[in-house]
Amino acid sequence: MNPLTRRQFLERVVLGTFVSAIPGWSTGKQAKLSGKGRPHILLLMTDQHRFDALGSYGNPAIHTPHLDAIAKEGVLFTAAYTSTPSCTPARAALLTGLSPWHHGMLGYGRVARRYRTELPRTLRKAGYFTVGIGKMHWYPQRNFHGFHRMLLDESGRVETPGFVSDYRRWFKKVAPELDPDATGLGWNDYRSRPYALPEELHPTRWIADRAVEFIQEYSRPQPFFLKVSFERPHSPYDPPQRFFDAYRDEDMPGPWISPWAERFAAHPEPPPPGLWHGNLGLAQVRRSRRGYYGSVSFVDEQIGRILKALKDRGLYENTLILFLADHGDMLGDHHLWRKTYAYEGSSHIPMILRWPRTFGLEHRRGSQIAVPVEVRDVLPTLLDAAGALIPDHLDGRSLLELVRNPAAPWREWIDLEHAATYSPQNYWSALADGRWKYIYHAYTGEEQLFNVHEDPGELHDLAKDAGYRRVLRKWRDRLIQHLSERGEPFVAGGKLLIRKKSVLYSPCYPEFARRR
Repeated sequence: MNPLTRRQFLERVVLGTFVSAIPGWSTGKQAKLSGKGRPHILLLMTDQHRFDALGSYGNPAIHTPHLDAIAKEGVLFTAAYTSTPSCTPARAALLTGLSPWHHGMLGYGRVARRYRTELPRTLRKAGYFTVGIGKMHWYPQRNFHGFHRMLLDESGRVETPGFVSDYRRWFKKVAPELDPDATGLGWNDYRSRPYALPEELHPTRWIADRAVEFIQEYSRPQPFFLKVSFERPHSPYDPPQRFFDAYRDEDMPGPWISPWAERFAAHPEPPPPGLWHGNLGLAQVRRSRRGYYGSVSFVDEQIGRILKALKDRGLYENTLILFLADHGDMLGDHHLWRKTYAYEGSSHIPMILRWPRTFGLEHRRGSQIAVPVEVRDVLPTLLDAAGALIPDHLDGRSLLELVRNPAAPWREWIDLEHAATYSPQNYWSALADGRWKYIYHAYTGEEQLFNVHEDPGELHDLAKDAGYRRVLRKWRDRLIQHLSERGEPFVAGGKLLIRKKSVLYSPCYPEFARRR
């Protein structure tokens, strides 16, 4: 079987086999959209994207001009976190506007089939045409949750019997003789290498192409809500060759390694591709980061194409744009890989908000906000932008409150947690406010305290430092208060309890509620 040459691929594009038909999307004459009234909403999402892998967050080694441009025209949130740093619970928070206990997912499980309030459904009821493109990671995988249209790629995952993603169907149509997994990396792989096929076949490109097509062809009278959810930079770290070549191993920042992390250094030999901890050496960390950074830059380029499509249609100035990630990636920090940890590489995410010119607030563009925000804040933010009613039961709040008034009353800290993953010991609850972070390891009762403002690499654990006993007690008491609504096995008698048995779902999980 011969690989598809670039010439052959481009010939297919010209012949029209590249573009997929999208039922229900207008392909006729474009309407002239006035740009007045309620804004269009563009939600841009990356997967496993750590906060410091953006130029606008102060990283000089990475090239992200389009996302940095959004930050210059909006607000960058420097203390944005994901409360439950793995894919599905973070997406439940995005969908519902709720905290982990209230949407019910305390770790990596299945997003419930239906919630009381869901982002696409609520915007649909508010009069928006709702479209999702890319990775949703819901169950069942074709559960629309209120989207009028969805085009999916799920990184090859088949979690619903007979499921084939729209990307895989398209790939088989345009390149039937090729293997979409030819690069040979898994979706939890620490290794990196250039994409083995023409970059036009890459899922990152496919997602952007579908988003550009939608914007170019949109002709409905109502405003749209478009969610574009990229699978990268989540592994496989497989950018096109040109983005892999744009970075050199020696230019990659090294990992943060603390003495307290020595327990994570050991690993099997040879190290399995999906390992979660292990000291693989500086050369491997930098090689992994080279592929990761290349993936980020490829996504950034594709986001630039989407923004250009908005500008070409005259829609850009009347579109609210919110960018975030579901969680981060440790990338070898403290000998840890992947996610599900309380540490900065895993739980601290990028978040940027750019609002339409019609909103005013021009003096706020290019600013930064340092109060703790979280994925749960997306739903109320978008409802606020749409002029829709924000339900009282949400835990999230509109980020536009902070844009309008940076001194507005806000939460003092954000809660973080994750049920046991990879190991019974990786089970924790935490609090963070952008300056301090307190972590309680539920399996052992161990505590950690970091001043992440002065020590962003979390190199110095202050929990056993006598000079910080008062600070430690303050944060411990806050966590006890936060967990008090749960009772046992989380707290009892005003104390945190050791939990040897992990709790994955809370009583608020809708699937449990429907059984009662």
